[in-house]
Amino acid sequence: MRSSRTQAPSAGLRRDLEILELLANADPQGGLGVSRIAEILGREKSQMSRALKALEAEGMAERDGETLEYRLGWRLYALAARGGETRLVQIATPYLRRMVGALNETTHLCVLRGSAVLTLRSVSPSHAFRGLGWEGVTVPAPMTSAGRVLVSDWEPQALRSLLAEAGTLPAGPRARAADDLLAEIAGIRRRGYAAVNEEFEEGLVGVSAPVRDFRGAIVAAINVSAPKGRLGSRLDDAGRLTLTVAQELSAELGFHPSGGRPLR
Repeated sequence: MRSSRTQAPSAGLRRDLEILELLANADPQGGLGVSRIAEILGREKSQMSRALKALEAEGMAERDGETLEYRLGWRLYALAARGGETRLVQIATPYLRRMVGALNETTHLCVLRGSAVLTLRSVSPSHAFRGLGWEGVTVPAPMTSAGRVLVSDWEPQALRSLLAEAGTLPAGPRARAADDLLAEIAGIRRRGYAAVNEEFEEGLVGVSAPVRDFRGAIVAAINVSAPKGRLGSRLDDAGRLTLTVAQELSAELGFHPSGGRPLR
């Protein structure tokens, strides 16, 4: 027979999970007060107050300073994002390998971190020179084809703010000013993929296409980058292939153009 000492943590965890599930189902624009939570769960207000303070201390819940209502905390959202990205990498890796097989060039899976691009996964040809790895490295979004794809669904004002911060990007010899990049992003929406020609780094070209989730939101970009001497003459072909593969990955993630936003 288990002792009460063994059972207590499990019971406490179940009580905390009930609170978190209740907050998850609350109005996302507001929250729930201590009294209301206690009423719904049938518990003492003092008990709920202690439990919520403990959850708040761990980042699992947060309290609005004006309304005093509770909602889910930043730590839960961070854990959910990390878990979602782990699944995304697992699902996307075979698609990246297909790209490598077709183009014989290194392929990347990229996501947005604020206004920067983070590479989650890279797959290289077996013969590739093992130079600087991009996994875990961030670069400003406007500098790369992946970044431009990832912000291509942003509202115009948000894009202007992002590009105004960047100004004329001091990267490759063909770096462009913010106004030119706004026009380029409009072109990405029409074409479905982005291409850069020595804008990020001299002698480097690349293409990227968006990956969408079941809601139609852009959650990642598939990117191929290589020396201009190898990929430059087939950049548009690589872009169309990248778009096709990104669409197939989007479909596996649950995105269907007929039931959501159209593929572009």
